[in-house]
Amino acid sequence: MCTHTPKCPAADSTDREAARIVAGHPEQGWSLLCNGVLIFEDTGDLLPDGRVIAPHRPLAATA
Repeated sequence: MCTHTPKCPAADSTDREAARIVAGHPEQGWSLLCNGVLIFEDTGDLLPDGRVIAPHRPLAATA
């Protein structure tokens, strides 16, 4: 799906979110990446094969 050089990370790789955005809808809270991954503003992902990656927000710093 990706035509960029160098190629964007595959949807099943750990750095999948580094792919380029091809359709952004911040008003709706999601973006489509060129590797087919839907990323959501809550940091969750929906992979092209239907798998869901739970939100993975960084933990808040403790005082």
